[in-house]
Amino acid sequence: MSTNNPTPGQATTGEQNVEDGPSLNNSFSINEKTDAQTIPITQGSSVPRSQGTSNSFTTKEDQMSELQKEADSQLESKPRKDLFFVCLCCIMVSFGGFIFGWDTGTISGFIRQTDFIRRFGQTRANGTHYLSTVRTGLIVSIFNIGAAIGGITLSKTGDMWGRRLGLITVIGIYIVGILIQITSFNKWYQYFIGRIISGLGVGGITVLAPMLISEVAPKKLRGTMVSCYQLMITLGIFLGYCTNFGTKNYSNSVQWRVPLGLCFAWALFMISGMTLVPESPRYLVEVGKIAEARRGLARVNKVSEDSPLVQLELEKYESSVEAERLAGNASWGELVTGKPAMLRRTIMGMMIQSLQQLTGANYFFYYGTTIFQAVGLSDSFETAIVLGVVNFVSTFFALYFVDHYGRRLCLLWGCVGMVCCYVVYASVGVTRLHPNGMNNPTSKGAGNCMIVFACFFIFCFATTWAPIAYVVTSETYPLRVRGKAMSIASACNWIWGFLISFFTPFITSAINFSYGYVFMGCMVFAFFFVFFFVPETKGLTLEEVNEMYEEGVLPWKSSSWVPPSKRTADYDIDALQQDTRPFYKKILNRN
Repeated sequence: MSTNNPTPGQATTGEQNVEDGPSLNNSFSINEKTDAQTIPITQGSSVPRSQGTSNSFTTKEDQMSELQKEADSQLESKPRKDLFFVCLCCIMVSFGGFIFGWDTGTISGFIRQTDFIRRFGQTRANGTHYLSTVRTGLIVSIFNIGAAIGGITLSKTGDMWGRRLGLITVIGIYIVGILIQITSFNKWYQYFIGRIISGLGVGGITVLAPMLISEVAPKKLRGTMVSCYQLMITLGIFLGYCTNFGTKNYSNSVQWRVPLGLCFAWALFMISGMTLVPESPRYLVEVGKIAEARRGLARVNKVSEDSPLVQLELEKYESSVEAERLAGNASWGELVTGKPAMLRRTIMGMMIQSLQQLTGANYFFYYGTTIFQAVGLSDSFETAIVLGVVNFVSTFFALYFVDHYGRRLCLLWGCVGMVCCYVVYASVGVTRLHPNGMNNPTSKGAGNCMIVFACFFIFCFATTWAPIAYVVTSETYPLRVRGKAMSIASACNWIWGFLISFFTPFITSAINFSYGYVFMGCMVFAFFFVFFFVPETKGLTLEEVNEMYEEGVLPWKSSSWVPPSKRTADYDIDALQQDTRPFYKKILNRN
């Protein structure tokens, strides 16, 4: 790696690093005979030599600008089939979301199954079995505490051993947790401990999988590829519901051991697939494996190792890593004191992940079967499958929305849609579901209306906040603190998931469907938070996102921001850094 990158106006060295292959600095030939000649950068392109003395050089800024144009041209002309491999790799990594979704979908059915209740519940005086509210909340929600701890501690494996090997490690920990659960016979605390350990593994997956995808995927597809992680979550939830439905008629441990045992298959499938996925080139540059990073970039982009695209990406990574090394080792305190705007970025990531849980989506997913029994449906497992289908199908829309409309717009409209759904869902539940009192039969029409608006809510959530929360946090932070910042943000998600899943049984028993108004208020707050604090990062490289924060661009004007390398002479950066209009005018006219 070059440790002496020239600044604009300085001379480039022209030294060749044999081990690492061609680099940007050594791709220039020098001819001392005439000032009118051009200096070739790559085959088929050139940059005019600076006028003046015979040994003058083009500036590093000009070199990068020319290389950027060549790389952009190569990307524009690249056929879609050349992106197949990198997309396949990202989908394989995103399968980690399926493991999380499978747990969410199956546990909601376990707590309603007779054998599970008999083994891990309590016994009444008349000999019948039940799961108390406290035990139900603990069994369901302790997984989230394990995941929060795993996200902070096990995500370090990605910095120590690489993203790929780190993922394989945390999947192994997840398998240990599943083994403890499936060997439980009648001790609920053994199952409880297994849930904690499997949660540790899933917490690590939740940080490392989106991180690896964001560092491998092309910038124009990064939002779509990271959203595939959420798509896999929804697929896992849906198939988990279906498996519960298929085993519910058994009277023995097949009810829950078969769905739990399938976790081994999913985990082993992902481990085998990870052997085909290339390591993050950003990580490889960070640890000094430049030649390997070059080969990986060429492989995923289907280009030669000396192509402008590979050279440009390597130069950006090397410059970024070199700057970070000069700043010293990253500490946790840097999440607060770091530049540019690290405190703001850290808080933003924590809030986005927290608000994803405060949408209330897991209120439906974790307790789906219980909720729909409450609205009078004879087979709540079937209704849960309906929600699973809506969730899964809707996420396909998100794959298009996130890179077409951008992160901010999707999050804002998601808030509006979910607020509307909660108004109807909660109001009907409070005023119409039990027309003759809580102890009397429910209204079938009111129950159907609530199911319909629950489906509308799932559509709004699955197309916006479900995937885009992961997209935003995966592309917000600089490389040196990305692992730490993403783990803190994910921990907030898991902690709120624990609080919601643990306290939901108590809250719903006290206020019933008025609980929906609580989540509605959270979504109103989320709308204003996104508008004033979340910038648009669509179409930017991870390094360009950092540049945007350095320039202090206002979030509601960030969609107009252009990277310095692509600006024209009349570009006004000052207009994006200040806005004296009242807040309501800013909302009505975003830019």
